[in-house]
Amino acid sequence: MRLRTSFGYWQSVLIVVAIAAVVLLLAVPADAQCAMCRAALTGSRDPKLMRNLNIGVLVLLIPPVTIFCSLFVILRKYRGSDG
Repeated sequence: MRLRTSFGYWQSVLIVVAIAAVVLLLAVPADAQCAMCRAALTGSRDPKLMRNLNIGVLVLLIPPVTIFCSLFVILRKYRGSDG
């Protein structure tokens, strides 16, 4: 495999990293609750329970996102091949 050392490649990598950093720094906190979950927890006065539910929802989101990204990478890798 040939190591890419062209300036254009590293410049595009730097731009992508800079954009990702700006997006992460400007991101606002978001609750990972659907409307039903939020309604069920409205009566609860325990903030730890709400926080744990938010974390649980995010953890349950990891497998579908991983599967989607894996399929995308595989399809992109074999795009245009005759095999």
